[in-house]
Amino acid sequence: MISFGLGVEDLADTRFALSPLHETVLSLRVLREPGLSALHLPWRRSVLGRLDALDTDLLMSLVAVRRTLPDFLTPRPASFAPAFEEELAAVRRTSPALVRRDLPATHAPDPLPEALLDATAADDAPVIGLRDAICELLRQYWEVAIKPMWPQMRLLLEADMTYRARQLAMGGARLLFADMHPNLRWQNGVLHIDKMIGEHHVSASGRGLLLVPSVFAHKPAPPVSPEEPPMLAYPSRGVATLWVRAPTADAPALVSLLGAPKVRLLSLLDEPLPTVELARRLRVTSSAVSQHLSVLYATGLVTRARDGRKVLYRRSPLGDQLTGRRRPT
Repeated sequence: MISFGLGVEDLADTRFALSPLHETVLSLRVLREPGLSALHLPWRRSVLGRLDALDTDLLMSLVAVRRTLPDFLTPRPASFAPAFEEELAAVRRTSPALVRRDLPATHAPDPLPEALLDATAADDAPVIGLRDAICELLRQYWEVAIKPMWPQMRLLLEADMTYRARQLAMGGARLLFADMHPNLRWQNGVLHIDKMIGEHHVSASGRGLLLVPSVFAHKPAPPVSPEEPPMLAYPSRGVATLWVRAPTADAPALVSLLGAPKVRLLSLLDEPLPTVELARRLRVTSSAVSQHLSVLYATGLVTRARDGRKVLYRRSPLGDQLTGRRRPT
């Protein structure tokens, strides 16, 4: 079991972040073990045929038999939504000493795969060469396996964050973690993460907690090293809807189902918009828009988040599927 001790200041500094690099690295588990998550089988089938030009032996060697991954490949996001290239650049700066530590530790007690043996070299040059080869391989893998779906994935993850922020506002830390995953327990200021290979306690000591929703995390995934500040990747809500092919919307049928005003509203919500802007574009009153948005929000077709004094609405993944639309990339 791994646990995080969180004081009042740490809870006040609880934040969310997106990480395309985390998704890229965590997806390797599903690629290696198709039985790990049946939800991702459509994605896996679509990706396998595009990996012929990649060094799959090196790629798969990054996942240990016990499903652990090297910590240095999933650094703490430096901002709310860093670009993949920005995160990969941070990995390229990993010291040889850290590579030597993480790769054997990831696979222990099993022997290090042959593709990773350069990590045990006494000289830095082979270790640096291996680190750079891994980074280049991850870049290629991102381009073919994750990047094409990243806009839809990001929308799903942002919807999860909106929901979690609402849980935190309504019921504090207890409600925030209550339905995040069965392996999480919040008790007396300590977040317990059960069924982990490691066993240690980390005191946040004013460093806060960073929460990273993930499409490919099948359970909560904190850093393996107790030296890292508190961070938790956790399974996002709604993943089951992600790989379902969006139906082509039949406009007359959709109008019959929802009514013309709600369909027009949904069509405008490719990007987050406030009520007053929606009313201006539709040339109706704000109160009329608010009534329709309340229904769409209650049925899960839109999400909402506060930005200062404004509440921004956007179409949810379910709304995307119903209308057959996607947010522009």
